[in-house]
Amino acid sequence: MSDRLNELRRRHANAEAGGGSERRERQHKEGKLSARERIDLLLDEGSFEELDKLVRHRSRDFGMEEQIVDGDGFVTGHGLIHGRPAYVFAQDFTVFGGSLSETNAKKIVKIMDLALKTGAPVIGLNDSGGARIQEGVVSLGGYADIFLRNTLSSGVVPQISAIMGPCAGGAVYSPALTDFVFMVDKTSYMFVTGPDVIKTVTHEDVTKETLGGAMTHNSTSGVAHFLAHNDAECLQMIRALMSYLPQNNRDDGPQRPSSDSVDRQDVELDSIVPAESNQPYDIKDVIHRVVDLGDFFEVQEHWARNIVIGFARMDGRTVGIVANQPAFLAGCLDIDSSTKGARFVRFCDAFNIPILTFEDVPGFLPGTAQEFGGIIRHGAKLLYAYAEATVPKITVITRKAYGGAYCVMGSKHLRTDVNLAWPTAEIAVMGPEGAVNIVYRRELSSASDPDAVRRAKTEEFKERFANPFVAAEHGFLDDVIEPRQTRPRVIRALRLLATKVDTMPRKKHGNIPL
Repeated sequence: MSDRLNELRRRHANAEAGGGSERRERQHKEGKLSARERIDLLLDEGSFEELDKLVRHRSRDFGMEEQIVDGDGFVTGHGLIHGRPAYVFAQDFTVFGGSLSETNAKKIVKIMDLALKTGAPVIGLNDSGGARIQEGVVSLGGYADIFLRNTLSSGVVPQISAIMGPCAGGAVYSPALTDFVFMVDKTSYMFVTGPDVIKTVTHEDVTKETLGGAMTHNSTSGVAHFLAHNDAECLQMIRALMSYLPQNNRDDGPQRPSSDSVDRQDVELDSIVPAESNQPYDIKDVIHRVVDLGDFFEVQEHWARNIVIGFARMDGRTVGIVANQPAFLAGCLDIDSSTKGARFVRFCDAFNIPILTFEDVPGFLPGTAQEFGGIIRHGAKLLYAYAEATVPKITVITRKAYGGAYCVMGSKHLRTDVNLAWPTAEIAVMGPEGAVNIVYRRELSSASDPDAVRRAKTEEFKERFANPFVAAEHGFLDDVIEPRQTRPRVIRALRLLATKVDTMPRKKHGNIPL
């Protein structure tokens, strides 16, 4: 018995040592934490239970039989985040560069299967050189096994990926299939083909950072959702995100008591929209003044900035917020913002999170780049997502709601439950100036003073159509409210809709225009 205990302790120590102190120190010098240090920061203190700690690879080619480390370079298990269960895996770059083998792929598959059975989130901490070349096709098969679990788990349990080092080749597709991707600035990168291959094939010179660094994927490609400046900040951001999310698609999500009064009215909202409709303002100022304690957890802050998405709490419960941003591209919808909004709406719908929309949109962005790029198809994604969603939906029109964009942004016609507008709202087919040029074209062309006639007709159009009252008369708005009343009215609507049940026609699934 004594010999067995010593062997057990030796193997545990071997697994915990990973690639050894020298390689861990190299990680630290590069600004990176070790796999186990990351898990300790992510989970509640002392809650981690490791699984498959003593797994070993089975490769016997290329001298691999002489290089055996217990755990095989991946740390997997479960623990608690804010007292709620979560499954986690962390790739240990100090062991074979964190490469994926047949056996450590099975470790990941095991916890993903357990997460699906028990209804708990899965968090992957990625820091890997890719597939283990020495194992050939069985390593690639391990990736495919993981991809399948990512797909089966989608919409059932939240899946979070943190890129905390390299993630290249086929390895990128597991994070791409998850719900949210975090990246660490200067130490993480993702790409399908690296700089050397690109230079050989296309003769382009590009660095790893420019090609697939954290800022590239947060601001240019939209692959990542969050940017952290170091490992510790990344892990704290994941914990913050998890505080808003339910455990699974059957859970109502966490509720926190709030000291922010349900009936709080903010008089600053009455003057936040500029008098001139072509003047910008920051929609985040509206969001912060309406939600509990002004706390807003923004998602994809750096990409497609003409739309704002993120999580907040109203009356202590999580809501997903989608808002046009007049401070960028005048809040127009374009290809990227349509995709960004659609994916977020679908996530909220999958996980029973009510959707609160703040609308100020002059239309879809014009131009050949948008039309050639497929704005019709991409804009339809956002339309589809709103129409498909069966969670409570509330829309507040703060200013412009023009043309097809009015329809898309959570209009009453897409089964939105409560539609409100501020007195500053302008709901019309197009802006007054453009409408006048079309409707009164003949009068303008024959007038002795076209500019004077245009000004008069524009004012007339604004008076008759560029207001919320026509829509309210048709029942397309449930009410026109004073801006200061937004918070109490939204909370009362959310309470009313807490027991909402809506359905879709029976089908396998729809065919969203991807």
